Order: sequence, then C-alpha cells, then structure tokens
Amino acid sequence: MKGHDRWEAFRGESTEVNDLIFSVKRSLMFQTKIKLDVFLANNMKEDISDFKVKGSWFERSCVVYAGDSHNIVAQMHKKDIVQSVEYGKDNLMVRVYPNVDYAFIVAVIMILDEINQDKIRQQQ
Repeated sequence: MKGHDRWEAFRGESTEVNDLIFSVKRSLMFQTKIKLDVFLANNMKEDISDFKVKGSWFERSCVVYAGDSHNIVAQMHKKDIVQSVEYGKDNLMVRVYPNVDYAFIVAVIMILDEINQDKIRQQQ
C-alpha cells in the first residue's frame, strides 16, 4: 500500500512494476461516503477505471461495479447478529458475483479498511 490517495497490490512480497496486479485511487471521500477507482495493471493510461467502489465504511457497506457501468460484481455489508461475538468487532457479509476473483474483492475491501483506519488516525 502506498501514500494516502493511491494504493497498489502486487504478487507475493514483490514491489516490482511487472508484479503489479492492480492499483486503487481515491476519487472521493466526503464525510462517511467514499468512492474508489480500481485500475488493473494493464490499464496504463488510467483514464477509465476497470472497477469502481462506492460505499460507506461508517455503515460498513460498499458496492463494487465493473468499470463505469452499473453492473455489480460484489457487495459488502455489516451482518446483523443478535448476540455480540466480541466488542468492537464487526461481522461482514460479502457477496461476490460469478466469474469474479474472490481474492481481488477481499484485497479491495482491505484497502477500503486501510483508508478508514487512516482517516481515524488523522482524527486522533
């Protein structure tokens, strides 16, 4: 992960350019809402994102769209549980649509979490 407005995901422990899988740019962060643009490694121009993430980490929800379309490829939301498992721990439900890489979606959600943690650290 890199900087505060751009994050990069690589294969394994590498940080070599040829091992880049995708990068994420924060396009909007307003109070509790966030929008991310995700670019696959072969999208060098980065003029049109390969995926968009829209959501609210405060509400523990987001939707991942394919490119600039309205085609949903994954969704995440807080799972309501009657009993509290652990104080301060959220259970999240992630729905990944067919033909979408689960690991990719988890990595994007981890970046979203890191952005939220950065915001919390800045407020302290």
